[in-house]
Order: sequence, then structure tokens, then C-alpha cells
Amino acid sequence: MSDSTNHPKAVVLSSGGVDSTTVMAIAKAEGYDIHSLSFRYGQRHVLEVEAAERAANFFGARKHLVLDIDLRIMGASALTDDIEVPKGRDESAMQEGIPITYVPARNTIFLSYALAWAEVLGAADIFIGVNAVDYSGYPDCRPEYIEAFEKMANLATKATVEGKMKIRVRTPLVKMSKGDIIRRGIELGVDYSITHSCYDPSAEGKACGQCDSCLLRKKGFHEAGIHDPAAYLSLPVSTTG
Repeated sequence: MSDSTNHPKAVVLSSGGVDSTTVMAIAKAEGYDIHSLSFRYGQRHVLEVEAAERAANFFGARKHLVLDIDLRIMGASALTDDIEVPKGRDESAMQEGIPITYVPARNTIFLSYALAWAEVLGAADIFIGVNAVDYSGYPDCRPEYIEAFEKMANLATKATVEGKMKIRVRTPLVKMSKGDIIRRGIELGVDYSITHSCYDPSAEGKACGQCDSCLLRKKGFHEAGIHDPAAYLSLPVSTTG
């Protein structure tokens, strides 16, 4: 694919899940040339990287860059350490404190790499699928965190200090429910069968159906009135009531 284009460039952080894939659809619909960025960081659900590759291909990304950074060395998260992933929790339990699936400083690390690539590309916009409605437990998904990172980003790079560009960290989903996110994605033509959400998938790649991410995904598809195409090992417990 030729690099000659009049379209603005955007770096889109992609985990291959519902939120980041919807964000990629939004960036595409807004006319950006997509530069997709994903990470193998020692996560147990590394299948998400394959889903991110599918999303990048689906939306015709100019490039899908996958970086290897091993956060298992530090541990302290159920996603990167020998800690059991919580299963079968209801919504109230999910919202009590910061969950053990929180990976220390993950979004700060990811956004820092995205910032570096954005400067190299001359891309003023970084898209990230953070959400503070259905899952507010992660401190690095809050609007005030994103605002602070954006301010720092514009103090941190040669391109911004010299006035050649101004970085914007775009969070189009931050105030949307999961059901609204899915409905928006369907409007934009997202094929959610290419996505992966589960924190603890089987060796065959099937979703567990009971981790927080699976339960929130199922809840979102139910609220949107749309069939969830994910393959589950078992039906998730109800998150209603």
C-alpha cells in the first residue's frame, strides 16, 4: 500500500477487543489513516494480539505494529502473574476497588509508546478505547488521567515543543455504555466476530464466559440486542439484577 495520502494519520491502540476495535472503526470513519499499535506484554490472553491483527486488516490499517515488552517481570496482576483471574462476579463486585486484573501503569506504558510512534509518523491523534462507565475500576481509564497524559505529551516531544504538532489523546468511548459502544460499532460496520475479550481463554481460544471481561461483553451485546459471536466454554453467569 502506498504511503502517499492526504488523510491525517492516527495511532490507534488496539487490543483486538470490542472497545479498541470500535475505536478503530470511529477513527476510520473520521477519515484517518490507521496505524495500529498492539503489545505482547506477557498477558495470559495473548490471543488478543491475533484479534488486533484481524482488526487492522479489516480496517485497512497502513501498518500494524506489535511490540514486545515483558511485564511479567514485575507481576502483580492476574493478567501477567500466577494469580487467579476472578470469575462470576456481579457488577457491584466489579466496581469495588481496583481489580486484580489491573496491570500496573499499563495504559501509561502503552500511551508512551503510542506517543513516540505518533511523533515519528507526524500523527497528532492517538486513539484509545478507555471507558469509565461500565468498568470504572481501572485508574488509567479515567478522563482526568487521559487529560493529564495529553498535557504531559505536549510537553514531552520535540515536535510539540517546536510547535510542529499538538497531540490529542482521543477517547470517543469514555462516557458510553458497552451496549452503546456495540451499537455504534454495528452502525460503522464492525464485524465483532474478529474480536477477542476474554482474560482467561482456553488453549483452543474459547472464551471462559465468566471473567469480568466476558461478563461485560455479554451484558453489552444483550443491552444492544445483538448476538454475541464469541465462542464460549460455558454460558456466563447473569450480571443483571
